[in-house]
Amino acid sequence: MEWFRRWIVEGYSVRQLVRQSGHSRPWLYRLNDSFLAEAPPTSRLDPQTVRYLLFDGTFLHRPHSIVVVMDGQTQRLVRGQFDVRENSELELRSFFEPMRDEGLHPCSFTVDGNRQVIRVLKMLWPDVVIQRCLVHIQRQGLSWCRNSPKTTHARQLREVFLRVTGITTPADKKAFLDLVDAWEDRYGAEIAARKETGRVFSDIKRARSMLLRALPDMFHYLDDPHIPTTTNGLEGYFSRLKSHYRQHRGLSPRKRPNYFAWYFHFAPR
Repeated sequence: MEWFRRWIVEGYSVRQLVRQSGHSRPWLYRLNDSFLAEAPPTSRLDPQTVRYLLFDGTFLHRPHSIVVVMDGQTQRLVRGQFDVRENSELELRSFFEPMRDEGLHPCSFTVDGNRQVIRVLKMLWPDVVIQRCLVHIQRQGLSWCRNSPKTTHARQLREVFLRVTGITTPADKKAFLDLVDAWEDRYGAEIAARKETGRVFSDIKRARSMLLRALPDMFHYLDDPHIPTTTNGLEGYFSRLKSHYRQHRGLSPRKRPNYFAWYFHFAPR
């Protein structure tokens, strides 16, 4: 199994495995195929130790995506699955429901703001706290405002987004909300009423709308410091996963689900 693990998690090619293991190429191909013919055993969760969770998804190549739940305190994988669409209630429920049935009772989920994801999480765990990922909010807001905005309202909104990840105390939160209120009082109604359809102005409207929707779920971490403020732990995990997967681009579509199941089994961090 060690050679199969290296092929899965460390991205070793069969040529490298032949050189290191001394086994023949046909033997190694048979070894890999025998493991990929079945998914690994799934480990049961300990609901007493998994309480503050991260959730996010990433595309390998559209429309195929991967979703992962990670323990926000230990950065250990809870569960991952290939080919689950974040905008599909049915697929999200089939991913989350086994965890609920095993006894998972999370205090919080830190997520990127996908409405379907939040709706399903609230459906399955009505009392769970939803914390919006601050990095996602800031990154998307700055992208919509542009690096060098030409209008005063866009420049000031960009300054608002620049402060999102620096809020560490209730006083910081109050100052931030005062800044948002001041901007909204000055520009909000005007921007909402304007009928312009240009890309730049439309992006400002999107940035405003996203920020206002996110505000109720941006600051739960100030009340409970165990709640992660970002999903950055998953960003690093996805980066490593994609790097290793690229070493196996010839993997047939029918083998991909079990390939990723084994990857999640071998690489909990």
